[in-house]
Amino acid sequence: MNKEKTTPINILITGDFAPINRVEELSVKGNFQSVFNDFIDVFKNNDLNVVDLECPLTHANTTRPKTGPYQKAHPDTIGALRYADVSLLAMANNHIMDYGEQGVKDTLALCQQNGMATIGIGSSHDEAAKPYVLEQYGKKIALINYADNEFLSTPNGNYTCNPIDPVNSYYDIDQAARHNDFVIVIVHAGNEFYRLPSPRTKKLYRYLADQGADAIIAHHTHVFSGYEIYKGKPIFYGLGNFVYDWPGKIHSDWNRGYVVRLSFTDTLAYKIIPLKQSNTEPGVHHLTDDEKGVFDADIRTLNNIIANDNQLEAEFKKYCQSVFPMYDAFIEPNFGRYITALQKRGWLPKLLSRQKRLFHLNLSRCESHRDVLLRLLKKYE
Repeated sequence: MNKEKTTPINILITGDFAPINRVEELSVKGNFQSVFNDFIDVFKNNDLNVVDLECPLTHANTTRPKTGPYQKAHPDTIGALRYADVSLLAMANNHIMDYGEQGVKDTLALCQQNGMATIGIGSSHDEAAKPYVLEQYGKKIALINYADNEFLSTPNGNYTCNPIDPVNSYYDIDQAARHNDFVIVIVHAGNEFYRLPSPRTKKLYRYLADQGADAIIAHHTHVFSGYEIYKGKPIFYGLGNFVYDWPGKIHSDWNRGYVVRLSFTDTLAYKIIPLKQSNTEPGVHHLTDDEKGVFDADIRTLNNIIANDNQLEAEFKKYCQSVFPMYDAFIEPNFGRYITALQKRGWLPKLLSRQKRLFHLNLSRCESHRDVLLRLLKKYE
C-alpha cells in the first residue's frame, strides 16, 4: 500500500494568540501546562501547528502612531508556543507592528532562534506575500496569510504585513495553486465583536476559493463565526480568540472559540474543535458536553444565516445601525467620551454639516479620490 496516498497530512490552525496578563505571568514562569491545560492534546500528532501571533514579543517601549490599544508580551512567552510544538506563526495582523521596527525585529529574531517560521510579514511586500510550503508524503501544501489593511507597516516602511487585496491575492493564489497540491489562505479580518461575515466578506472569500484556495480560515473579530462549504471548499469566517486573557472579559463570547484541523490526502477533510479560554482560570480548555451542545447550536444558527444572502444582509444592516453612533463620533472634528455623550443627547450640535459628510462619502467611496486621500493621511503615521 502506498503510504503517501493513505497517510493524512494534519494541519492545525488557531485564532488569536496574545500571551498577555495572566497568561504572560504563567509563561514567564515556565508554567506552560497551565496555559494549555487539557487542550494540549489537540496539538499532538499534527504535521504542522499554525498560530496567529497577535502581538510582538519584545521589550521595546516605543510605540508606532495608530488608533486602538497597544499590545506586546515578554519574549519568554515564546516558550509557550514551543511547548505546544508550534512551528508556523501567522503574523499578518493589526497588532504585530504596535512597537514599531524594534518590536518586529525582536519578534522575528526570537522566532528564528526557536525554529519557528513566519508568514504574512516581511521587509517587502513580496516577502510578506510569500507562502510557506509544507512538503509531506509526496504532497505540497502552501499557506498564505493576509490581513485587513489596518496599521500593517512600520512607520519607516522597513517591515510590512500582507494586506488583503483582490488583485494581489489573485496572482498570489494563482501562483501557489500552480506549484502546489493545496492552498490554504489565512485571513485576519472582519468587524470586531460581530459574529457574522459582512456580505462583502462572503463574496471576497468565495472569490479567493474561485482563484484556487482550497480552504479559507479567518480570525480577528474576537468572537467565533460560522462556516460554509463552497464548491467543496471550507470557508471558516471566524475562529474567535484562542488564548487572549483580557481584564473584564470572562464568560462572554470573547472567551469562546474553536480551532480547525485540516487533513489532506488526495482530498481535504476538516475537524472543528471548540474551546473556552481565560475565564476564571487562565489559559485554554476543552468544553464540557453541555458546553459543546450550546456551541453546536450556536454555530448551526450562524451557518444558516451565512447560507441565506438576504438574511446575512439583514443582520449586517442591524449591526451597522448599532455601531453608527460610534463611527459617527469617529468622523467628528472633536472626539471624546463626553463630547460624544452630549451629541448623542442632542445637547451639542454635530460639527460636520450634511454637505461635509457627503464630501467625506465621496472621498472614501470613489477609488480615485481614495487613492489620494490614503496617501495624504499616511503622512501622519
